[in-house]
Amino acid sequence: MKVLFLGDIFGKPGREVVKNKLKSIIDENDIDFTIANGENSAGGIGITPVICKTLLESGIDVITSGNHIYKKKEIYDYIEKEPRLLKPANFPPGTPGKGYHVMTDRKNNKIGIVNICGRIFVDYYDCPFRCVDKVLEKIRKETRTIIVDFHAEVTSEKIAMGWYLDGRVSAVLGTHTHVQTADERVLPGGTAYITDVGMVGPRDSVIGVERENILKRFLTMMPQKFIVAEGDYLLNAVIVDIDHRSGRADSIKRLNLTFNSI
Repeated sequence: MKVLFLGDIFGKPGREVVKNKLKSIIDENDIDFTIANGENSAGGIGITPVICKTLLESGIDVITSGNHIYKKKEIYDYIEKEPRLLKPANFPPGTPGKGYHVMTDRKNNKIGIVNICGRIFVDYYDCPFRCVDKVLEKIRKETRTIIVDFHAEVTSEKIAMGWYLDGRVSAVLGTHTHVQTADERVLPGGTAYITDVGMVGPRDSVIGVERENILKRFLTMMPQKFIVAEGDYLLNAVIVDIDHRSGRADSIKRLNLTFNSI
């Protein structure tokens, strides 16, 4: 089973890349299942029902999220009805949506997708380590092929989660920081790992945002409006090849593609 995981989709530029390039990438790499983090797809923060539907229609099978999932109020009711849009499973009880979902790929093999949010420099969520244990108890009754999107800030917390879940899930893939790391590997227990998958959006930016305003903020410490950058396009992703019978990853490969125009 080949799983394609896209880094955080940022604003309209990220959506345009998905709309115009995703299907060809899926075909060229013989992808069986596609996942993307979409929590920054609406103007760089949050996601709307219309955008979610468009991304799903573009070839994404499941959309994960993170700390910005509830920035758009119109998503509250929608996420309750759309199981392919996930919230972090360790959000407080009673928040809309679900933190995991089990589906089938193109070859009718089951795959479980889990969304977890880190706590360090993010917010006061439930313990991601204890939460993921509870979720895995449920999913492993249906499938051994499990992908975890760990949406977290610091590398140490992400690396710790990779080792914590090694041998119990197919992949632990980090999101949130929008910068692709070069530490992809298959851990000894058969779990594919990368600290951050990266971003799908404007390349010549500061993690998706227009450069000049960010520079002003650093230089003056004064509030600045965050504006989605324009220019060349970037697609960061990973392809994880998994033995669906055992759930062990055979390989993980980074994609780092740029486009001058869409």
